[in-house]
This record gives sequence, C-alpha cells and structure tokens, in this order.
Amino acid sequence: MAKRHNSHLPLSEALNEFIKENKLQKGMDKVDAREAWNRLMGNGVNNYTTLVELKNETLFVSLSSSVLREELSLGKSKIIAMINEELGKELVKKLVLR
Repeated sequence: MAKRHNSHLPLSEALNEFIKENKLQKGMDKVDAREAWNRLMGNGVNNYTTLVELKNETLFVSLSSSVLREELSLGKSKIIAMINEELGKELVKKLVLR
C-alpha cells in the first residue's frame, strides 16, 4: 500500500503516480494505441477494423477488407509516425496488418 501524502496533488499527477506504482503503464499504452488508431484513421477505416492490439512495440491491426489492407500497407511508415506523434512517444515501431 502506498504512503499517503499530506500535500495536495492535481488529479492527473495522482493518477500518473498510481499507474507508475502499480506497473499499469503497459496496459495504458495498449488502450492509448487503440484509441489513437481510431482517432487517426476515421470512420472509413474503422468500419473495416476488427481488432487493434499492441504487443512488444508492434501494433497488430485486423481488417475485414483485403483491398484496404493493401492500400494501408503502402503507407505503413507514415501511419507509425502519425500514431507515435499522437501518443507523444515512440511506442509503435512496427505495424502488422492482417
């Protein structure tokens, strides 16, 4: 159990401290990567997206359209850069479209 601090902390700092102490950052990164994909790709791509999962710096995206998969595969490096920029850190190093 963490020690109670008597000083006043902003809620964001308290949550960040909680995440750090309980080693929850990997789970938060997975959620953040999924949300970043949804925000950046828009409704057109999200309608064909069935699964977005982050494992060991690799973002796995399952798509129900083979045509869309081919189109997105041409711009993998740009998509990785956009997602990392959205997240504010170098979290995704590889993108796998299935």
